[in-house]
Amino acid sequence: MLSRRSVLAGGAAAALAGLAGAAGVHQGVLPGRPWVQERLGFNGEDGVVPDVAPGPVERGSFVSRHRGPTEWAVVRPAGAAATAAVLPLVVALHGLGADHATLLGPAFGLPEFLTDHVARGGAPFAVAAADGGRSYWHPRPDGDDAGAMVTEELLPLLAERGLPTDRIGLLGWSMGGYGALRLGGLLGADRVAGIAAVSPALWTDPDDASPAGFADAAEYSAYSVMDRHHELADIPVRLDCGTGDPFHRAANEYAEGFPADAGVRAVFEAGGHDTGYWRRMLPAQLTFLGRSLQT
Repeated sequence: MLSRRSVLAGGAAAALAGLAGAAGVHQGVLPGRPWVQERLGFNGEDGVVPDVAPGPVERGSFVSRHRGPTEWAVVRPAGAAATAAVLPLVVALHGLGADHATLLGPAFGLPEFLTDHVARGGAPFAVAAADGGRSYWHPRPDGDDAGAMVTEELLPLLAERGLPTDRIGLLGWSMGGYGALRLGGLLGADRVAGIAAVSPALWTDPDDASPAGFADAAEYSAYSVMDRHHELADIPVRLDCGTGDPFHRAANEYAEGFPADAGVRAVFEAGGHDTGYWRRMLPAQLTFLGRSLQT
């Protein structure tokens, strides 16, 4: 005989299933799972921007032949590390609907996190970010190509300003997480010391890819990273994606595509596709990149 507790539990499960169905089906996850996890508070605590004074930020702009007027910034940690003659470099790629200033702003707090990382004993480095628009960091039919802007224009510009661009780290969120994996494959192990891809925008079926970044299935197939793990051979990769993220299933499948002996660390814990989760994971990602740049 079922107890009253069992009946109530079953009713709750049925109610959740109904909520999930009403929320819609997200590619690669159980129906409505991200919506349910968020509503029930299952995504964990939000990360908090460290209460520290940020280091110096250098800003500039140029007219890119690949995407037009483009603003950029270089963030350095506060203290002695900021005045170091040469700091290793990480290039950060923002997500859809954001820009380089989003990463530097108070809601995200990249300058504060970088200073706190060094203050806690982490290896110092600089972080550069530039506006990538909505191109998903690959060539688009309208001619926009933020990926080429990074490799052909931003990196040479930074080299002229004394930053080492012969070997860099890559860090990206969502659209930028996918972009970091793609650009890492293009540049290869000789130039990329490590990649931290956070909540990467990935799809297992080309027909489901976002029309914001891919005109059709053919464009997604041409620039997908899902079957190009070999391009990241010998590059340390850290992949983070929350279990309440719509991209969780695809990110998990992507991670499983690496050989067992690949230098890949995939972390799937409670979290959504939002700034609170990204702030929580950022300290570990900065530590990973700092160590990768030292090897």
